[in-house]
Amino acid sequence: MIKISGDTTMNAFQKTLAAATLGLSVIATSAAADDLAAVQTFYDIFTNPSPETHAAFLAAASEDWKSFADYSGEYQVREEYLPISEGIAAFMPDLEFTIEAMHQDGNFVTVRSRSKATPAGEFMGIDPEGRGFDIMNIDIHEVRDGKLVNLWHIEDWATAMQQMSGQ
Repeated sequence: MIKISGDTTMNAFQKTLAAATLGLSVIATSAAADDLAAVQTFYDIFTNPSPETHAAFLAAASEDWKSFADYSGEYQVREEYLPISEGIAAFMPDLEFTIEAMHQDGNFVTVRSRSKATPAGEFMGIDPEGRGFDIMNIDIHEVRDGKLVNLWHIEDWATAMQQMSGQ
């Protein structure tokens, strides 16, 4: 028996159980870190679009990855996001995309983030006249076997439109 503290002792079964629990904890922590790194690749294609960030996103996302922005049933696939990210970077060269919180629960990673940018021209039917926006985004990424498989997201575009119109 091993003496832990005071009069507490562990028998062989308890030691084995404690070691197994610690081992599973290390494996789970490593897997969670890998999942969060995979999620990060999605944001990198917007803040630093390049062949490297595109390749990292394509490697992190499953071939059938889908992005849902509403309840229409329509979605975009991963290859559609690469030209979108480049277009956004060109149209909003000062884009700051800040992840403020990431939380993983099983296969789902929820991300609360902030987007700040000044569009270079008319955006969403509004001429911002040099005004920018600062909005909150909420994303829910589904990760299976270390790969991104689905994304549900919402951005506070109503607030962005108010800010760009000077309200």
